[in-house]
Amino acid sequence: MNIRNNRWQCHIDNTKFHFFIFWLLINFSLSAKEQFIVIEAENFANTGTWAVDHQSIDRIGSSYLLAHGLGKPCVDAETFAVCPEQGAYHVWVRTREWSGSGLTDKAPGRFQVYINGTPLDTVFGMGKTEWNWHYGGKIQLPASTFKVSLRDLTGFEGRCDAIIFSTGDGLISHQSEDPLIDLRKLNGKPEKHTKHYDLVVTGGGLAGISAAIVAARQGLKVALIHNRPVLGGNNSPEIRIPVSGDLNCPPYTKLGNVTKALENPEKNGDWERNGAWKKEIILREKNIDLFLEMHVTDVAVKKNKIKSVTARHIRTNKLLRFKGKLFADCTGDGVIGYLAGADYRTGRESGSETGESLAPEKSDSLVLGASIFWNSGKSNTPVDFPGCIWALPFREESCQHVLSSAWNWEGGFQHDMAADVELIRDNLFLAIYGNWSFQKNHSVKKKQYAAYILSEMAYVLGKRESRRLMGDYVYSEHDIRSNDMLPDGLIPSKWGIDLHYADPVNEIFFSDKAFRSVAVHEQKQTHPVRYLPYRSLYSRNIRNLFMAGRCTGMTHVAHGMFRTQATTGMTGEVVGMAAFLCRKYGLTPRQVYFSRLNELKTLLKEI
Repeated sequence: MNIRNNRWQCHIDNTKFHFFIFWLLINFSLSAKEQFIVIEAENFANTGTWAVDHQSIDRIGSSYLLAHGLGKPCVDAETFAVCPEQGAYHVWVRTREWSGSGLTDKAPGRFQVYINGTPLDTVFGMGKTEWNWHYGGKIQLPASTFKVSLRDLTGFEGRCDAIIFSTGDGLISHQSEDPLIDLRKLNGKPEKHTKHYDLVVTGGGLAGISAAIVAARQGLKVALIHNRPVLGGNNSPEIRIPVSGDLNCPPYTKLGNVTKALENPEKNGDWERNGAWKKEIILREKNIDLFLEMHVTDVAVKKNKIKSVTARHIRTNKLLRFKGKLFADCTGDGVIGYLAGADYRTGRESGSETGESLAPEKSDSLVLGASIFWNSGKSNTPVDFPGCIWALPFREESCQHVLSSAWNWEGGFQHDMAADVELIRDNLFLAIYGNWSFQKNHSVKKKQYAAYILSEMAYVLGKRESRRLMGDYVYSEHDIRSNDMLPDGLIPSKWGIDLHYADPVNEIFFSDKAFRSVAVHEQKQTHPVRYLPYRSLYSRNIRNLFMAGRCTGMTHVAHGMFRTQATTGMTGEVVGMAAFLCRKYGLTPRQVYFSRLNELKTLLKEI
């Protein structure tokens, strides 16, 4: 059995109190006399207006609480813990100074920890930029329940992962490994979910939802696992990217009907309502079990076949293991394929490798960038906004005089979209806060912005490209340029090749922190229709793995044409129908191509 990336396996038991109070208590010793109390911040009973940020689980080991206040301090996060033995306890807080500014008392993410209403003397969120244990001093605790609160001091993205109370003073210094990892391993076995599924879909964007619905309506038992509380992926209320691309193209004019139905016809611009609509649709499907806020951390593989996936709840850290016959990676980051050992690519292939005219001379790590949505509103009176000396420095020549974001607020082109998500997102924070502060406080046009308030901003990244899992056919620019129709060409696109690059002017001012993009978009919405083949929708080396969405098998250049959300939704529909044929005839995804392709085509015309 091959289990990859199992470093972060953990199971942390939670006890439910009245009003859904969750607390975590691990009593464990490095010596016979030492006592420990561990509180995971994401497990707080009441998170106030702090957000649970799951995006870096694979890097730091868990979710954390983020003080996403847009410049106004968040409402306190509060929880209760139990002290097993009266005495003096040293306090350690896992946090970081996220801006990289080198400031101390003016760092943007400062916060305090309160114990039973009394603050610790230490202010956290300053100092080291990497995640670290920050010492908070020594306190006396009675052998009873006590209250712990996080108080945000700035409203600018403070973050807390965990708090440890220890009767010994050497918790951090003499550990060869992060002590939280050891503590998480104490009860590290996941619960086995009793159901065995025909299809396990990971990722609740349009591709994953569509795959789950189509398969379920054909009678398959489906698990849909999604690591956020709301469905929709890039089209969710958290990210807010509208659906673009063409549906219902001949010869498969009904392909896209499921994707189209995911858009609430009465939403009227209400993103929250549209997100709830998607959940309602899923809950009406009797053959789908929906698991929200579950992030897959491990995949068990035997003889190039996935046996199960293990997912962790982003708040409680409860682990569940899901067994299935077939699996679909609709995560966008290719998480399931990556953990299973599937062949994948990131960045740009070289022209010498692919022969593509738009490929660079040498392969590199450049990918399409990621965005976070932001917007402003107008008040009746002038509204102040703090100075942000820790943010990107702006002057009149570099300022973006705008009241909301657009598609071209985009960054992270040279980074790993799966591993560097916190860095990419934080760089965008530095740009947005710095630009808005300059507009409000220093611009020659500041009077125009006096009554405007920064009213909305996402903290979950909207990604365009990450890992691409390789199928039996790697679709490329050659296929787009050709008039030839592949025998298994199924998923249409008329979008044209749409490649994004950092704006050269923005790069002059901000170098590797550039946050604006330019698009080189050929024949936008006028390109002759091209069809992504079925062979790009299953792994070439993991026998029972489908992929749908942004992580399908194509080159970077071809990805620029087939990444729009309408198109990714249709990849999910095709995967759902192919999974039905796999179950009906006892086939692998590859065998469907060789023996049941015509039947798949017929079914797609009736979907």
